Amino acid sequence: MFQKIDLNQLLFLDIETVPEKATFDELSETEKELFAAKTQYQRKEDQSPESFYERAGIWAEFGKIVCISVGFFNTLNDGREFRIKSFYGEENKLLVDFKALLENHFSQPAHLLCAHNGKEFDFPYIARRMIIQGIDLPAKLNLFNKKPWEVPHLDTLHLWRFGDYKHYTSLSLMAHVLGIPTPKDDIDGSQVAQVYYEEKNLDRIVIYCEKDVITIAQIVLRLRNQLLLQPQEILHS
Repeated sequence: MFQKIDLNQLLFLDIETVPEKATFDELSETEKELFAAKTQYQRKEDQSPESFYERAGIWAEFGKIVCISVGFFNTLNDGREFRIKSFYGEENKLLVDFKALLENHFSQPAHLLCAHNGKEFDFPYIARRMIIQGIDLPAKLNLFNKKPWEVPHLDTLHLWRFGDYKHYTSLSLMAHVLGIPTPKDDIDGSQVAQVYYEEKNLDRIVIYCEKDVITIAQIVLRLRNQLLLQPQEILHS
């Protein structure tokens, strides 16, 4: 079944998130209490909510999206190309623009969203932030009343699990074992908040996010035993 999926019907994506506020002190007293309660089982006994706040971006209730990068294949007469586009900056606008892309170009039943750990992170995170921002969910993210086989999402982590749901493999590890060039040679996920709030270097985050999208596409090709993308086949919008 996986081999029969038309690559042109896939929208590959990755998101980068940061804490919604730059520092713990900027939270209201209620937000501080809620964050402490949310993280009480993740924090070590001697770790305060304030010292743990740098990780707040992993929760949609306390974080925000600063970049969504997407990529898609386009079959040409003499080959193929992989186009990359990023939505970044103010969260409400990037979510509205991303929704427009889905509704205008990836809304057909055969279209699938593809990410690494997307079913447990990217897809629900985007949906939650859209609701928080007052944006109606596009059909591809509205899973209400859908049966598991009706969910239009493909997850490279799940493909690699082969039914072993205790097994987690990072994108970088999966890329390494499959012989795909390491996606990140600049920053990693733990540094995104620092780059965003301290360096104020959003362009650096966008580049990092786009590299992940390319890697996800390469992994799908590798799982299908197809040739990897070459640099000349990758186009940035």
